[in-house]
Amino acid sequence: MTQPMTIGKLAKEAGIGVETIRFYEREGLLPRPARVGGSGYRQYAPDNIQRLGFIRQAKDLGFSLKEIRELLSLRATSKAKCGSVKSKAERKIVDVEKKICDLKAIKSALETLILQCNEEKPTSECPILEAIDKNGGSLESTRK
Repeated sequence: MTQPMTIGKLAKEAGIGVETIRFYEREGLLPRPARVGGSGYRQYAPDNIQRLGFIRQAKDLGFSLKEIRELLSLRATSKAKCGSVKSKAERKIVDVEKKICDLKAIKSALETLILQCNEEKPTSECPILEAIDKNGGSLESTRK
């Protein structure tokens, strides 16, 4: 059996910060460890390294903390089926496709504004700043 570890050791082994571990505990992604012995230090099980890796990979795939919590719950439930995880991944693809469309629209709006920009004019006449100001930060009217 592998020895329990302190939060500092866990952070180092997992390649993340101590505060991130504490945050994941507060968010319910990582179980709070028991305080062992007279020292009062929290002792983490070595399998938390793998759990933190799972969380990091799920975040890299675009899953929110709520979605990661759901994935961890499905992973821990013996009666859960792969289809449940598949449907979450399919919904994530829909989210990603929407974000791609939004980013393309932002790129197009910025390109339009850049074409309107005369580098020699003062910033008081800058179409980019005017569009941001006029639209309250939204470039919707420039997306065409």
